[in-house]
Amino acid sequence: MEIKGEAKLLRIFISSTDKFKHQPLYEVIVFNAKQQGLIGATVLKGIMGYGSSSAIYSPTNWEITEKVPLVVEIVDESEKIEKFIQVILPIFDDLNKGCMITVEKANIILHKKGIKKQS
Repeated sequence: MEIKGEAKLLRIFISSTDKFKHQPLYEVIVFNAKQQGLIGATVLKGIMGYGSSSAIYSPTNWEITEKVPLVVEIVDESEKIEKFIQVILPIFDDLNKGCMITVEKANIILHKKGIKKQS
């Protein structure tokens, strides 16, 4: 389905080390978005940032785990985004880490479905 016009942009700010039931939180969000039929999700990796804890995170050579900020972005029709927010909010109720979820209006100029390569 190709959509154009008014939509919503959902942004979820988390950390690369956040987990939900031993699975990376960003994976849980993306797989839930796919299951709910949203048109797409992108996980963006930050190189540096800080949140409500005021601790600045950036990769260093001596760290075992790379803790960096992540942003999960999902754009879709308003109703689908609102429904998805209700699906994922319970996940964040159990999360003891800082995070932030925002939603804003978006105007889709072009949404074109790609063609899968034949093997």
